[in-house]
Amino acid sequence: MSTWVIAVILILLALLGAPLFTIIGGIALVAFDREGIDTSSVIIELYRIAETPTLIAIPLFTFAGYLLAEGRSPQRLLTLARAMFGWIPGGLAIVVLAICAFFTAFTGASGVTIVALGGITLPILMKELYPERFSLGLVTASGSIGLLFPPSLPIILYGIIAEVSIDQLFVAGVIPGLLLVSFVAMYSVRVGVRTRVPRISFSWPNLWSAIRGAAWEIPLPFIIVGGIYGGAFTATEASAVTAFYVLIVVTFVYRDMHLFRDVPRVMKESMILVGSILAILGTALGLTNYLIDKEVPQRLFEFVQSNVDSKVTFLLILNLFLLIVGMMMDIFSAIIVVVPLILPIARAFQIDPLHLGIIFLTNLEIGYLTPPVGLNLFLSSLRFEKPILEVARSVLVFIAIMVAALLVITYVPDLSLWLVKSLGIH
Repeated sequence: MSTWVIAVILILLALLGAPLFTIIGGIALVAFDREGIDTSSVIIELYRIAETPTLIAIPLFTFAGYLLAEGRSPQRLLTLARAMFGWIPGGLAIVVLAICAFFTAFTGASGVTIVALGGITLPILMKELYPERFSLGLVTASGSIGLLFPPSLPIILYGIIAEVSIDQLFVAGVIPGLLLVSFVAMYSVRVGVRTRVPRISFSWPNLWSAIRGAAWEIPLPFIIVGGIYGGAFTATEASAVTAFYVLIVVTFVYRDMHLFRDVPRVMKESMILVGSILAILGTALGLTNYLIDKEVPQRLFEFVQSNVDSKVTFLLILNLFLLIVGMMMDIFSAIIVVVPLILPIARAFQIDPLHLGIIFLTNLEIGYLTPPVGLNLFLSSLRFEKPILEVARSVLVFIAIMVAALLVITYVPDLSLWLVKSLGIH
């Protein structure tokens, strides 16, 4: 069978909705077979990755995130955030933004945030008289904001693929992540002032009541970040501590879930996501092996070196390329397939791998929202029963705001590197 016929078949399968890992795996198998190389080469890299200690952090953090999202933690944190920020113009929008970012950081999957929290947050925004288009756009955009914060799974995966310290990446993402959130928050304040959305009066008794209600969720970020950088445990150990802590809290403290009835279901659902990541990981690494064997990274480097002589220009081209990648591929596939290709080129332009990781993930966050095929557009359309064009229009202003933040993050590398250097861990 000719290569063109196989290519057409694979394209048709992709259009018909075949799982992405089957397409990637099919391409890798055909490519190695055409070179006369044993097709076991496709899976060899997965054995190497399986021996990486940090890999265990992915299922444990995912399980913890799903437990939080499935319980009543969103409502408790929403109440706390409203008590803290409801008095600010646009305060409720900032609350929604912060809560969505928190849960995206923990689940590592923006779609989970939209599906799990959208039904809570969108009606509240509408009830508080925020414009419908703004509300829909905010909830959709907030679903991907948060991937730069620990314990984000894409950060862990990037660290594994790029062979960069995950602890350093966790720190590197904090300031850029806060910058991204701040840009969207400032726009939310502007909308709140312009539309004269009612505010909630600040009350110490209400705040204290909300703090008591969320007393067991509040320590989570401090346990993870403080534990890692206080030297108590590694990022991998932090995942185990977090999963155990959350399990005890939701089953025995808050009793949001029944240990034997609900937890196995959540475990199954969370591991489906982990399984899909590992399936993509195995096949994509096989394809990457082929690309490296055919010296594709070297050829790309030679092409870029002969046509691009400016670091500024390279970063601009890189951002455009990654936005397209983020629009066309899910974030896990993009990291596994694309990072090995661009990392050598970025190093040649003296771009720190930590800074590159933050640029990479920020682009993919935006790519999730980018029409015509950004994944979160479709998830939001299904979740809120809105036409896809209406959802796309609602996120355009948020895409522009996030791109502005992206440019700052890209061209001011100290935003990613200053905190890492200050803590003496670079």
